[in-house]
Amino acid sequence: MKKAIFAILISVSALTSCKMMNKGQNTTQNAAASKLSGNWELNYITGVRIAFNGLYPESKPNININAALNELGGNTSCNSFGAKLEVKGSKFKVDLSGPMTMKHCEGEGEMRFLEMLKKVDAYTVDGNTLTLMMADVPAMKFTKK
Repeated sequence: MKKAIFAILISVSALTSCKMMNKGQNTTQNAAASKLSGNWELNYITGVRIAFNGLYPESKPNININAALNELGGNTSCNSFGAKLEVKGSKFKVDLSGPMTMKHCEGEGEMRFLEMLKKVDAYTVDGNTLTLMMADVPAMKFTKK
């Protein structure tokens, strides 16, 4: 009888501690989603030999992240788009198979922006700066709007 009661108590405490751990993880994930979510304007992109203002002479690309719903949308400085977003910890993956307007865009700014957005694999948020990383190297930087 004592063994049965002891086994039940151990089971209940294990289940309770698992629930408490999940609540802690959810709180951490919610805090990260809160930092990441919002409107962001591009101010740096790597790997381009053209000056940033030459790539985006009229308007800068921007993204709008809703991490809680795994959604990312925005504007390439020419066309608007919608995408799916996968965020796990500091990992960041964009699926650009969503809808996109199809205006003709001068220059290579839009192409470079979309290519880089497909390649990023992680992120950091420091104050009002979102940095999207590619293999631990900053690839794109955004300012919160």
